[in-house]
Amino acid sequence: MAGPAGRLDAVLVCGGKWHDFDYARLRLLDLLGEHPQVRTTVHQDYDCVAELEKADLLVTYTCDVRPRAAERAALARFVERGGRWLALHGTNAVIEAPAPGGPRVFTTPRLLGELAEVLGSQFVAHPPIEPYEVQVTRPGHPLVAGIEPFTVTDELYVCELHGELEVLLHAEYTGPCRGFAEGDTAAIDDAPRPVLYLKRHGFGEVCCFTLGHCRGRYDVQDLGVDDTGRVDRGPWETPEFVTVLRRCVERVVSPPPPLPVPSLGAAAPRPPLSA
Repeated sequence: MAGPAGRLDAVLVCGGKWHDFDYARLRLLDLLGEHPQVRTTVHQDYDCVAELEKADLLVTYTCDVRPRAAERAALARFVERGGRWLALHGTNAVIEAPAPGGPRVFTTPRLLGELAEVLGSQFVAHPPIEPYEVQVTRPGHPLVAGIEPFTVTDELYVCELHGELEVLLHAEYTGPCRGFAEGDTAAIDDAPRPVLYLKRHGFGEVCCFTLGHCRGRYDVQDLGVDDTGRVDRGPWETPEFVTVLRRCVERVVSPPPPLPVPSLGAAAPRPPLSA
């Protein structure tokens, strides 16, 4: 996939709602910049089909960015042909804000279509932002080797899952997610909540990492809050998060040898999940 001189073409999509995308964009470009063979184009949404057709790797950090049908198809083709996609935080989130004057309840319509199967999940709800513990599901995997359970202050994602996932980090949560339409039922089971997982699709792979919340003082003005009075860096100041994120970037830049017999639309067989 790399050019004759070893160059790798990357697409970074960073934009959406209710987060400090300027901060996240700079941090992600800094991590990609640690790899001199990578050249990156930067976008705020998925209106970059021409770049995706040529790209070797894709990094996304979004919230409520909804790809159109042609863009969803291009993203699926990108992974099927062997592309590597690092999908961070709200990439899997489609969120409708409360109507003015109505109940302060967010809804999460299922508008990702076939992309939910490629990604392996779709966001449904999260409890209030507060510290929680992240557990290591597969301590022998290179992405999390040497990482002990750690605490982050972030949005603990409760998601609808799709296909076979190789979960590497998870969290435990069974309480309510107030403020979301499905918040009373989304987390009633006792299944672990995937925080970092791998999902194979065709010749390629999605690495999904749901951590990464960050917010500045002026990022929720459309919700009626002119100035939150605080800057929230969330897990970006947590050493374990930064270490694992750096490894995830390294994986999409220099992936391990591909597994045989690609599977379209479903994950290829992997070793059994061990907690």
